[in-house]
Amino acid sequence: MPVGTQATVKSVTPEELSNLGVQVVLANTYHLYLRPGHDVISKLGGLHRFMHWDGPILTDSGGYQVFSLSRLRQIADEGVTFQSHLDGSRHLLTPEKAVEIQEALGSDIMMCLDECTPYPATHDEAEKSLALSTDWARRCKESRDTDRAALFGIVQGGMFQDLRAKAVEALTDIGFDGYALGGLSVGEAKEVMWEVAGFSLPLLPEALPRYVMGVGAPEDLVELVSLGADMFDCVIPTRNARNGQLFVGNGTVNISNAKYRDDERPVEDGCPCYTCRHYSRAYLRHLFLARELLAYRLNTIHNIHYFMSLMKEMREAIRKGRFAGFRKAFFSHRTK
Repeated sequence: MPVGTQATVKSVTPEELSNLGVQVVLANTYHLYLRPGHDVISKLGGLHRFMHWDGPILTDSGGYQVFSLSRLRQIADEGVTFQSHLDGSRHLLTPEKAVEIQEALGSDIMMCLDECTPYPATHDEAEKSLALSTDWARRCKESRDTDRAALFGIVQGGMFQDLRAKAVEALTDIGFDGYALGGLSVGEAKEVMWEVAGFSLPLLPEALPRYVMGVGAPEDLVELVSLGADMFDCVIPTRNARNGQLFVGNGTVNISNAKYRDDERPVEDGCPCYTCRHYSRAYLRHLFLARELLAYRLNTIHNIHYFMSLMKEMREAIRKGRFAGFRKAFFSHRTK
């Protein structure tokens, strides 16, 4: 899922996303609550109409902002008190309020409010955080006003297997439409993330969606799919595009590199995306160094195409019973 925090995937249109094979986009409850306001979006017909996207929308509850904006918030059993990063105003986000906002937005997949356990954390700290997230998950489920949208629970527990197992047991007892692994890719080594995911994913109901939040490097996607994950979101395709990093089959192309100054080749030979069909590495480098807005659009189009194609290839490999071979070939081609 490309990330459209402010009801837009930066620099590209909904039509372009659809043409690139995007099926679901992610928007953020906290940011849309502050600006323009969920009441405004609801009055204007809901988030789909507001942003002109007719596919599914998943809304993050604001729980990650509990983690990322730690200097601007206070956590209590009731909820999280935020100081707005926009104007300094104070707001209380409770589990009930998080669900209310997401329902007003017209989300298709709502996420429970949770506390993203920081890394590193002691076992006691992670256990205390998990207890809070579990209580908030129960309150989210109880406050749900409609079955039109799915509601996903979020598995926390730090890097501790016993706490992850405890979280899965508690959330499946409450009962949700899908389950996510939160608190990963927050500073731990990649091997640790894979180990925690590899332990946790098989514990979740196989018939329901299993979503790893905030993870998006290509090698992470392939490895986590092999462990049983179904869904992902991450800013990597779009943010890295704006920073001049383009994804290709064997790794990445940093388009600002001087060696591309007169390179007539596309970003990747054989890539059918709009960018590769029409523009050279030399032109993309020129746009990026000149800070032209078109650089961000063209780079983003290529990166989203790469990630959507990677996911499509994995789906096809799974359907054909060839995923193990796909995974082996993928890693054998990665050179940087």
